Amino acid sequence: QVQLVESGGRLVQAGGSLRLSCAASGRAFSNYAAGWFRQTPGKEREFVAAISTTGESTWYADSVKGRFTTSRDNSKNTVYLQMNSLAPEDAAVYYCEAEPAEYSYTLYVQEDYYDSWGPGTQVTVSS
Repeated sequence: QVQLVESGGRLVQAGGSLRLSCAASGRAFSNYAAGWFRQTPGKEREFVAAISTTGESTWYADSVKGRFTTSRDNSKNTVYLQMNSLAPEDAAVYYCEAEPAEYSYTLYVQEDYYDSWGPGTQVTVSS
């Protein structure tokens, strides 16, 4: 397993942008596919975005497609989530998750596949 820590969450106005970071330590992070999930009180954690080990493949939930972009810098053991045109419904605790992947193009969109996750970072969007 890797240890993950998210950062970058804060209060932002609707229409604004944020970049979340997920720093990994403990193992060769370049062998891990990663994903972003979010959760609001009383609801299940939902998929936001996924990225393969090299970053060559990405996938997004329909609700964020065209607004959010995930990327990674394996030299820094960090995954990013750039969020643009934020709306109040994007407010949530955002979690980074990771799982070893055999192939460079592998993506995991279901949370069940992930074995490591961070404590989360709070994103608040004011209308």
